[in-house]
Amino acid sequence: MKLILFDVDGTLMDSQHMICAAMDMAWRGQGLACPEPAAVRAIIGLSLSTAMECLSAGADHPIDELVAGYKQAFTTMRAAGTWKAPLYPGARAAIESLTRRDDCVLGIATGKSRRGVAAMVETHALEGVFATVQTADTSPSKPHPGMVLEAMRETGIGPEDTVVIGDTVFDMAMARNAQASAIGVSWGYHPVAELHEAGAVSVIDDFAALDSALDNLWPRLRADVKVDAGHA
Repeated sequence: MKLILFDVDGTLMDSQHMICAAMDMAWRGQGLACPEPAAVRAIIGLSLSTAMECLSAGADHPIDELVAGYKQAFTTMRAAGTWKAPLYPGARAAIESLTRRDDCVLGIATGKSRRGVAAMVETHALEGVFATVQTADTSPSKPHPGMVLEAMRETGIGPEDTVVIGDTVFDMAMARNAQASAIGVSWGYHPVAELHEAGAVSVIDDFAALDSALDNLWPRLRADVKVDAGHA
């Protein structure tokens, strides 16, 4: 059995506009100028407190208040019905294809809160898809391996049979730190070259290429499936 862990923001879901808007609200709420969107995109994937510290660049900013303001901004946007973060093209088809396979289980490893993941799951009708969900609520920030280690513990699947699918160097490093594999995606928030440098075994340009990337990572898996299907 194989474990496939998806990052959320920048991998499954295009949420950069929502994140930048919430950041702007949080920083302005403290009377501070929000960092440029490029700087915000660069820290997407980190846990909130770590992200705010990175954006503060050593300045004595009120990290706890910025985190609270960011969370309140998302609460406000959800209540107003302005929470709109679409899945990337092909994401749903890829997830549905993987759920039909009996040789893998799916999970999430994200810097989002569990509440944020729940909102995504409800909005995009993904209930019951993910066997394990690891979030910033209970794990250290990426690139610490805690999310991957806990997902492996919950599912009983080892690092040699685990892969992280993500768009940032934080995802690649997290997988490497857990001795798992990593596949990068080119449509997210970090450059492709940096994903390779951070340890991606491959980087895909669309979700249609995911099956091939997995087959290249685990060639015997697909061979076993084909043999079984031939005797069905």
